[in-house]
Amino acid sequence: MATTELPRVNLDEPRYDQSTYLNRAKHFLVVTNPLNAFATEEQLDRAARIVRDYRAGKPVPDVRSVDELWSAKYLYDSAFHPDTGEKMLLVGRMSAQVPMNMTITGCMMTFYKSTPAVIFWQWFNQSFNAVVNYTNRSGASPISQEQLVTSYCMATGGALVTALSLNRLVRNAPPLVGRLVPLAAVAAANCINIPLMRIQEIKNGVTLLDKDGKELGQSVRAAKEGISAVTFSRILMAMPGMVFTPVLMNSLEKRGFIRRFPWANAPIQTLFCGLCLTFATPLCCALFSQKASISVDSLEEDLRAKLRKERPELDVVYYNKGL
Repeated sequence: MATTELPRVNLDEPRYDQSTYLNRAKHFLVVTNPLNAFATEEQLDRAARIVRDYRAGKPVPDVRSVDELWSAKYLYDSAFHPDTGEKMLLVGRMSAQVPMNMTITGCMMTFYKSTPAVIFWQWFNQSFNAVVNYTNRSGASPISQEQLVTSYCMATGGALVTALSLNRLVRNAPPLVGRLVPLAAVAAANCINIPLMRIQEIKNGVTLLDKDGKELGQSVRAAKEGISAVTFSRILMAMPGMVFTPVLMNSLEKRGFIRRFPWANAPIQTLFCGLCLTFATPLCCALFSQKASISVDSLEEDLRAKLRKERPELDVVYYNKGL
């Protein structure tokens, strides 16, 4: 069946209405699907051809249904940069978040007692985050090399100081408390890394839009709300794996399982983290709509006055919160 016989769909918008949490969760379950990381180059190139030809109005005879079209679109989105159209580094793709993070988190929690291991895995985690940030940088407002290096160094330093300091403080505390130290380090790093990576928005504001997408101005207050929401969701994303896994391992340790099967320590933690992240990643990404809204009354005084004068009918405006 030729593409011209299919109902026309807008591939520039998500398939599911993003105004409800359930639909946002469905959207991110597909976007973050770790199986997409194993797609072959041939499959990725085919998906790119389908999407680009369809957008250009060209026939794509190998697409037989709208479902097939959306499958190609989601596979395309999982590997190609939305602004530049370039194929992204594998480890920086959204589909690689679960397998990469489960490995890193599992190792951070397995080797939390060893100072060299803490230093290595916290450094490795922040290096991975830097690759992800660089890979997913905005095509319109790219991250400068200086900004990337500053964020990387400060986030790594913050994570290391937090982890090493807390490890010393909880040395005589119950084992479960010590197992939660990596979560505190990750939370501290996110609180440093995300604002620094988006420092231009904090300085200059984020673009405000009306419901039709018309630009209305720049708001620092909206930018801060968006960055706070992203930081909160990132920390929440890490919590199930980094809280339930220590509880599980503490229970297994008390029952003598780890003593009988010491080789199972790292695999159990890594696999259980993967299970948690498979669901926590999309469900936490969906907590806040990427197209966030803010009341006109909550904006800066000068911007609020301007909109009240030029667009008195507006009560709410929108902006891109980011991920």
